[in-house]
Amino acid sequence: MRDPYQVLSVSKSASAAEVKKAYRKLAKELHPDVNPGNKKSEEKFKEVGAAFEILGDEKKRKLYDEFGEDAAKLGFDEAKAAQYRQYRTQAPRGGGREQPGGFRFDFGGGDVNVEDLFGDVFGTRRRGRARGPRAGADVEASLEVSLHDAVLGAERDVHLTSETGEPRRLKVKIPPGVTDGSRIRLAGQGSPGERGGPPGELYLIVGVKPHPLVKRDGDDLTVELPVTVAEAMLGAEVQLPTFEGSVHLRIPPGSQTGKRLRLKARGVPHLGGGGRGDLYARLSVRVPEATSPEAKEAAEALSKLYAGDVRAGLVL
Repeated sequence: MRDPYQVLSVSKSASAAEVKKAYRKLAKELHPDVNPGNKKSEEKFKEVGAAFEILGDEKKRKLYDEFGEDAAKLGFDEAKAAQYRQYRTQAPRGGGREQPGGFRFDFGGGDVNVEDLFGDVFGTRRRGRARGPRAGADVEASLEVSLHDAVLGAERDVHLTSETGEPRRLKVKIPPGVTDGSRIRLAGQGSPGERGGPPGELYLIVGVKPHPLVKRDGDDLTVELPVTVAEAMLGAEVQLPTFEGSVHLRIPPGSQTGKRLRLKARGVPHLGGGGRGDLYARLSVRVPEATSPEAKEAAEALSKLYAGDVRAGLVL
């Protein structure tokens, strides 16, 4: 695991707001929609998401700052971290002792079996030793969601099959604002523990399906909006469909194809809270398909209204 501070290019003294800003900048640059088919960018995008999962969580960041990679090996578990902290603080002072068969220290409050507690952190597993409870492994699975659910959030039923073939159905809450590579953690739903140990975690890696009419750029959304020639020329008020229902949108007179109209804070909610992006309507002027004499006459009348050559200055 790479240092999450290096992944996000922030210092260890960076504020939560600076960490979030760095994450959003990188996520926007590396997003699969911006780099289609680029596997390297996709891997970096996932790495950035994993780094933000640590540094964007106050408790996880505090444990990482204290224990480094060992915090992840401990599963960012506060109880295990407390025992590890006690071991690291007191063991060097000679207050502990090694018991036959593994590392075990007496801190006055009872023995703490470091080998059982930390698994392979120290690489001290020994053959033939009677081992105590051990936590199960973490598991990852893919979860594909629609752009609608990624924007508004949703609750989904997920069907899983364990290694032993036992099917499970879980209700999963999809938080608003998830992106490709976002990780949803389900505590205690990973592999079962050994010898009475707790199960591991289940991480669902989100994949967002592209929408045929709506494009996403970071936390901003763009909708292609068809308008008539009259609406573009004279201006009009039209209905713009959104994931949250239709809204009124005023088309200014003299609008051209490609003009973008902004609806502030109607885009994707920022993951973890704190506002949302914008929604843009990109105008597409549609001409009538009719070829009747009336249509020809109207088109010829319109052509006389152009001030000059519409292709003037077009040079390749």
